[in-house]
Amino acid sequence: MEIPAAWCTGGRDLGEPRLHPSAPAIGYLAGSAGVAALWWHPLDGTPPNQLTSWPAPRPARGLGGGVWQWTTSGHGVVFVAAVDGQIWFQPRLGEPRRVTDHGQRSAASPVCTPDDRWVIYTLDDAEVWRSALDGSAHQRLDRGQADFVIDPCPLPDGTGARWIAWDVPNMPWDATRVQRVVFDGMAIDDDVPRAAIQQVRVLRDGRASWVRDDDGWLNVWFDDRPVLAEAAEHAGPLWGPGQRSYAVSADARTVAVCRNQAGFGSLVLADVERGTAVELGRGVHGQLSWVGRHVGAVRSGAVTPPQVVVYDTTDHSRRVIARGAVEGWDHAGLTEPEPIEVAGPAGPVPARLYRAERDDGRLLCLIHGGPTDQWPVAFQPTVAYWRSRGWHVLVPDHRGSTGHGRDFQQALRGQWGVADVDDVAAAIAHAVSAGWAMPSRTFAIGGSAGGFTALELAARRTPPIAGVVASFPVTDLADLAERSHRYEAHYHDTLVGPLPGSADVIRRRSPIDHPQRLAHCPLLILHGTADPVVPVEQSIRLAEAVRAAGGDVELHVYDGEGHGWRQPATHLDAYARIGAFLARHAR
Repeated sequence: MEIPAAWCTGGRDLGEPRLHPSAPAIGYLAGSAGVAALWWHPLDGTPPNQLTSWPAPRPARGLGGGVWQWTTSGHGVVFVAAVDGQIWFQPRLGEPRRVTDHGQRSAASPVCTPDDRWVIYTLDDAEVWRSALDGSAHQRLDRGQADFVIDPCPLPDGTGARWIAWDVPNMPWDATRVQRVVFDGMAIDDDVPRAAIQQVRVLRDGRASWVRDDDGWLNVWFDDRPVLAEAAEHAGPLWGPGQRSYAVSADARTVAVCRNQAGFGSLVLADVERGTAVELGRGVHGQLSWVGRHVGAVRSGAVTPPQVVVYDTTDHSRRVIARGAVEGWDHAGLTEPEPIEVAGPAGPVPARLYRAERDDGRLLCLIHGGPTDQWPVAFQPTVAYWRSRGWHVLVPDHRGSTGHGRDFQQALRGQWGVADVDDVAAAIAHAVSAGWAMPSRTFAIGGSAGGFTALELAARRTPPIAGVVASFPVTDLADLAERSHRYEAHYHDTLVGPLPGSADVIRRRSPIDHPQRLAHCPLLILHGTADPVVPVEQSIRLAEAVRAAGGDVELHVYDGEGHGWRQPATHLDAYARIGAFLARHAR
């Protein structure tokens, strides 16, 4: 059956499930079209109740978060409100009240101290603060010793806190450190690892737990040794606050770990003493919490739309608490992808192929954004939609992708626009030689950094493709360096090179500087007017330049949309435009 576009835009976004610290219940975020609420779901089978009304919390962010947390005693929640970006307290019974007032600044990752007197949080990923839960006092905890700070964690004895910090031009997957404060106001560096570190927490016995890649893979560590040393990733790139890819049992003898093996996910229970693991469930998991015998998580897979689930660690049973997708996906004929490995110019290029039922040479190569990221084998409505319409879908992990260890991820340093394009080109050439694809029916599709790679692929002409669909693509690297949002302002320094010394390289790799090389390839470009990451003017200028060079370019600008689509109407329109573009140019 052909999957309706409405199925891909409907349903609920689920995120940040948190088991209650003392009651048999779980809370989670659920919402759609950018509006969310917190829900309270008892584990005794009684119906769920909505915890928040106004103000609404920020929406869920996939496997990231930093929106809300229970108070330590569980008598209420602290959350970041969508309306003002401030911390609010919502008791289980009673009126919500605002805890902070930082004007136009934005809070994240609220967490209460053990005595529930204070809530600790970050502002603009730049400062760490604590505020009295009753709003009577406020104190900055850091001393401006880092360019970025994220994910504070209170010490279990209530004497201080730790958080992740890093300095530009590093991104958090390049090199981070941990800072600590004792509440006399002195912030100090606590640990400077050889590589990257994230998700720092402090166990009851004082040991640190964290995810770090000193040995080449993002593994969970206790203090200075890995709990489960393996060639698999236990976390994703730190694109924002609130990732929770592991959870520790109360006795600290077992750790629930989200395992990523070349894009395929599972949840395992790792024995700390033995360094062994048993599988608890298949699929991509995240946002873990562990209370008593229960582990809560968000879970999805190639054939499993997003769910909030609770596992019982005594018998390994799984219970579905909430579903995010609309009705019908169980009958949509979803399929698992085939893992493949392509010979690239610098070594193997891992990829996954979702085969359509009919085989007439139509192929969509989906290129992930970031570029430090990955499309794991999670629920991908876009993949399912096009596959149901007869398109094979190829998802390559070019150099720079996550999920394959630090060396593979770092291999894009200085090579963005070269190594990624080489690897995607190799994947498409392999598809053609293997008979899955015809060049006249092969399209490259990407958003953001993926759109940049798709455009640079088309500019090469080898292998030939029928067209490019680029959503909010990077087209001008020099402009991006000057105008992108703060989090990525120095990203290109490591991916390409810093200005002014790398000006020539930046021009050679920017699609805007060689529009004539794109004139042979039909382009569909989609962009939002409120994009804070890649200014919409980049797409407008590229479309004008390619048209002036004689090229075929369709450009559509969505008013009010940002770096990605939020409104269902935008999704529906984009699917329709892409479908018409593919039909027009596939031969």
